[in-house]
Amino acid sequence: MAGTATAKASAAAPYCYEEPSQPTADVSDLKAKFTSSNWMPTLQAMYQRRWPSGQALAIAQAKDKYWDQFVQKNSFEAFAESMMVAIHEETHMWDLDPSRTRWNVHTAAWINAARQDTTVPLYDGFPRKEILPLIKDRLSDSMDGIYLRDQTQGDYHLQGVTAELNAGLTGLPAVTVVQEYIKGIGASNARDIAATNLRYLLLYLRVAKDRHPDYWTKIKNEPKLRDLVLTQFLRTAYWLEKSAPYTGKLGSPDADKITATNYAPENLAILQEFTGRTVRTDAQKNCTT
Repeated sequence: MAGTATAKASAAAPYCYEEPSQPTADVSDLKAKFTSSNWMPTLQAMYQRRWPSGQALAIAQAKDKYWDQFVQKNSFEAFAESMMVAIHEETHMWDLDPSRTRWNVHTAAWINAARQDTTVPLYDGFPRKEILPLIKDRLSDSMDGIYLRDQTQGDYHLQGVTAELNAGLTGLPAVTVVQEYIKGIGASNARDIAATNLRYLLLYLRVAKDRHPDYWTKIKNEPKLRDLVLTQFLRTAYWLEKSAPYTGKLGSPDADKITATNYAPENLAILQEFTGRTVRTDAQKNCTT
């Protein structure tokens, strides 16, 4: 029997990542009444109907002063399109709040309305740029330049890897559930972001095992981190599948090519060794066996 998103990935029974969404729920009345001054009530109402986790995050972050930097308000279509960046960045704001996260020591992750992981130990780590030699293609080249080759970003440790993946996994559903209103290119790499950041996590684990054995031992013996890694792998599969019909609008064809590499034997092997669980590779990729 498959579990729900609130189940713990470390449970012995098969575990599936799922969360509620109704992407066809009617929001035409919200669109008709949208103005530049009622965007926050509109945001919450829109996600209440279509993606309750988005509503919950918006409520939790409603007082954050930085929303205005991320939300486009000149039309409902622009507003919907801007949700990839807005929800992504507000996830960072929640996750990395100093009350929840101590950089490189422990992190937090807003998973969905029913689950928020807190005080997940990270034990520092090593610069994420060390994974670059394992990337043999140019499928994620533009993001590699930002996150791995950049002098500052490349030196971020596991904290940077987990934070970007978690934000990508809220930005993707944020636009998947309102895709019919997206007319521009503001969300056009949402699927690529999720697939690429999962790539980084898997490669980081491989480098940890091969080059940093003491660190590998520490993180492999950390149940909360193992649980988070497994959930994020399944969660990526879940939302990539739901967003797949909108490739072109929400991502490039490279997203699926990156995903194929994420399922290469060496990457599935490190995931299984780290988490102690085997993931499905059939039509239910969001589940363990």
